[in-house]
Amino acid sequence: MLKKDTSFKKIHVKTGDKVVVLCGRDRNQRGKVLAVSPKEAKVIVSGIGMVSKHAKPRRAGEEGGIIRTESAIYSCKVQLVCGRCDSPTRIAHKFAEDGKKLRMCKKCGEII
Repeated sequence: MLKKDTSFKKIHVKTGDKVVVLCGRDRNQRGKVLAVSPKEAKVIVSGIGMVSKHAKPRRAGEEGGIIRTESAIYSCKVQLVCGRCDSPTRIAHKFAEDGKKLRMCKKCGEII
């Protein structure tokens, strides 16, 4: 019997980070990460990957219609934007004196 893979993928961005999209129809657009799904290795970014959903009215008096919402995109297609130098950058890791692992901008050295 095959075992289901329930491992989580390592994602380099967190909720609340400012990111830039690297490829696709929304290339070079920036947005804030709203949600992260490590199991699927996807992120939801505000204003990026907008799709139309058709919603049916569920209760009496409720309106149905077409709803515009963000769809999930793969985390490998976004890159973190540094707050200080305002440029897309990779993440470097640094350990603080108390043993905490910190994320750092590779270009300017700012702690993210």
